[in-house]
Amino acid sequence: MNLDRDVKADPRRVLPSVDRIRRAVAAECPELAEWAVVLAAQQALGEARDELRTANSSSATQLEDWTRRVASEARRLMDPHPRRVINATGVVLHTNLGRAPIAPGAAQAAAAAASHYSDLELEVGAGRRGDRLGPVAAKLCRLSGAEAAAVCNNNAAAVMLVLDTLARGREVVISRGELVEIGGSFRIPEILERAGARLVEVGTTNRTHPGDYERAVGPDTALLLKVHRSNFEQRGFVAEVELAELAEIGRRHGIPVAEDLGSGTLLDLRAQGLPQESHAPSRLRLGADVVCFSGDKLLGGPQAGIALGRAGVVGAMRSNPLARALRVDKMTIAALDWTLSRILDGSAEREIPALRQLLEPVESLEKRARALAERLRGTGAAGLAVEALRGRAPLGGGSLPGFELDTWRVSLRPAGSAQELAAALRSAPVPVIARVREDAVLLDVRTLDEADTELLESALEAALR
Repeated sequence: MNLDRDVKADPRRVLPSVDRIRRAVAAECPELAEWAVVLAAQQALGEARDELRTANSSSATQLEDWTRRVASEARRLMDPHPRRVINATGVVLHTNLGRAPIAPGAAQAAAAAASHYSDLELEVGAGRRGDRLGPVAAKLCRLSGAEAAAVCNNNAAAVMLVLDTLARGREVVISRGELVEIGGSFRIPEILERAGARLVEVGTTNRTHPGDYERAVGPDTALLLKVHRSNFEQRGFVAEVELAELAEIGRRHGIPVAEDLGSGTLLDLRAQGLPQESHAPSRLRLGADVVCFSGDKLLGGPQAGIALGRAGVVGAMRSNPLARALRVDKMTIAALDWTLSRILDGSAEREIPALRQLLEPVESLEKRARALAERLRGTGAAGLAVEALRGRAPLGGGSLPGFELDTWRVSLRPAGSAQELAAALRSAPVPVIARVREDAVLLDVRTLDEADTELLESALEAALR
């Protein structure tokens, strides 16, 4: 075997070095930071080596091609992350877009907490250490009627803290129909396992009855857990045990009952069309010992996991050493405190963006859609058909499956490809994220702030050039 010939035949030898690409990019784009260029070159070369190793073929690329590719990636790396986008999808709680924005007042409260010293864990008057969650917990209890409250960094953390506190090394009984995957491949059985609890499944995928829980209860049962199917729904030949009935079973056997509500609100919005199951205080009144839900979904605040319930249960959770690993920082506390204060003073529906978008009347949406359509017709693009249309959109964020909101959209039907137009809108300095349906780009005004109109118009004009 001629080793020298085999080495020379290796197609990876045609790839330029990182330093050669760096110098070429620096000459063409001196404004790019060196760290970004080097990182982009390393990533691009790594991908090319993997491709050549797999394909076992040469991929001769000119230095100019590498320069363009690496410069483009370096610019992306230098962009702030996450960066602002315009949500034209109509999905209020869009997980990929960071769910709903928090209120400007909440953001200002978080910034003030971050940029100054604060009394986070100090009772200023008494001059002694204080409870970092004390004021927020008091507001949560006032709004919900709970005996006690705890806050973690997200709802999955709150559920894990419940399980670790109440059921480590013991059994948790849950319906097979509620063994859900909550997004990002995080599954309830895996959270149970990580918390050190043993899963006891009852019922079937589609039907679970009270007797299933009764038969599963034994000397090692620590908890009855109910999980809201927040990202799918069951229809047809189905049955589940309601929370009140499950709580009664728990009381008879002296076993606590917990509910993972997923997305909950502290406002009763049944009159506005939201189902009763979203109202956390009502779930507590049905007899649950602890209810957990997200702070950044229907509540409209920052990302957080909120646990409301009996003093003994929540107190044990807050005393658990795991609570420190899962605790929220001062910025989250400040933003959540501001949000809760707005719910208490009655201004939440005006001040909190998620609630304002969720509750905007369809008549207002129609008016805005027609005005936006008229304005966008002024772009003067040949062949672009602009029309205001009524539609429906999901709430998003793994919240209230099957629940949709009436909405209004502006349909943009270009002479060419709708997919290409949508891609061009995403390439704007402030990317516009829209849906494409039936050869049209749809701009849903429910999630469009009127302050975004000029940016949207500019993005469309640039996309149509």
